[in-house]
Amino acid sequence: MNIVSAVILCTIVGAVGAIVLVAASKFMAVEEDPRIEEVTNCLAGANCGGCGYAGCADYAKAVVMDGVPCDKCAPGGPKAAAAIAKIMGGTASVVEKKAVVQCQGNSEHCKPAYDYKGIQTCAAAAALYGGPKTCSFACVGLGDCTKVCKFDAIHIVDGVAKVDKDKCTGCGACANICPKQVIMIDVGGPRKPVVMCSNKDKGPVAMKACTTSCIACGMCERTCKFDAIHVVDGVARIDYDKCKGCGMCAQKCPKHIILFPLKDDPNPPKPVVKPAAPAAAPAAKPEAKAEAKPETKAE
Repeated sequence: MNIVSAVILCTIVGAVGAIVLVAASKFMAVEEDPRIEEVTNCLAGANCGGCGYAGCADYAKAVVMDGVPCDKCAPGGPKAAAAIAKIMGGTASVVEKKAVVQCQGNSEHCKPAYDYKGIQTCAAAAALYGGPKTCSFACVGLGDCTKVCKFDAIHIVDGVAKVDKDKCTGCGACANICPKQVIMIDVGGPRKPVVMCSNKDKGPVAMKACTTSCIACGMCERTCKFDAIHVVDGVARIDYDKCKGCGMCAQKCPKHIILFPLKDDPNPPKPVVKPAAPAAAPAAKPEAKAEAKPETKAE
């Protein structure tokens, strides 16, 4: 009988506790903005952290509650940004972000400085005399970026990281892990050029380290009509807010390191040459006209 009473008592206490909890959850619940769930549904769901937040749900909450820009979901791209902007009553950028490796220091252009036998990571190699290449600013090429990419969009080719622009979502994981900081997230899009070098040494030193180095000659800076490119710390850098994508800096670069890496043809456009005006027909000589008149009279 005591056991039965204890069971009944426990059941009653449990039932009362459940009722209290249900009532508390109903009356004390904090209402969540329904837009948070709507924004979450617009995201790619990769939880890659490229937006700078812990995951998609955290980013969605920041968009709704804190007014964070709606175009930070790189895997979702412009489509997700536009959908979120519609929910939030604003507009979004249509530029699709991609990673670009600002280095061309492969085995042809940049020779090894020593034979590295240590831990096969870029971080470890970069800590030893600046890396195993003659250019201390070059891509180390041991693939730390490939290990963190969730989209199989970056691989090591001949000692340099190469981005598959069709797979890249611009999440920024590769750029964050690179110890040499030679990977940029291009916000200019395919119509804007990129300086494919990160060497900050002076011209002669840079050329000795890598044959495709920027030599800081300033030709690009003098050529640009929009004040969009300047030599900063020994290497040319582009201001994408000012750049018009005309390609004049790329055409004039003596080292041919300013390219359009997101285009199918990365080379700069050819210079526009205006056709020469047609030459005017030579005027008849006055002597010839004077001689023609007497012959007419003679007839």
